Amino acid sequence: QVQLVESGGGLVQAGGSLRLSCAVLGRAFNTYAMGWFRQAPGKGREFVAAVSWTSSTDYADSVKGRFTISRDNAKNTVYLQMNSLKPEDTAVYCCAALHGLWDNRALMGSYNYWGQGTQVTVSS
Repeated sequence: QVQLVESGGGLVQAGGSLRLSCAVLGRAFNTYAMGWFRQAPGKGREFVAAVSWTSSTDYADSVKGRFTISRDNAKNTVYLQMNSLKPEDTAVYCCAALHGLWDNRALMGSYNYWGQGTQVTVSS
């Protein structure tokens, strides 16, 4: 069994920064690719970023150049550094673990485990 626990959300002004963390409880963290998804009010869940077990990364076009995903395998933790935040980044952010093909990293249905999510609110 794998559990994911997010932290680091909050309220920030536009242009500010936040760092989200996702602690993974369970075995074999370094065999999972990890992703971040978000869901804004009234919208569907969307892919934000992913990092492979070898630390390759991928980002949604909307966050490229502003967000950075990373992982610390010694701490079983994945991070999402969010800079230059915009009001449209307001959403519940969830981390997820993928034990499968890296090619499927942007697909929600490919992920095996999900966290509960953390709220990020960006004020204008």
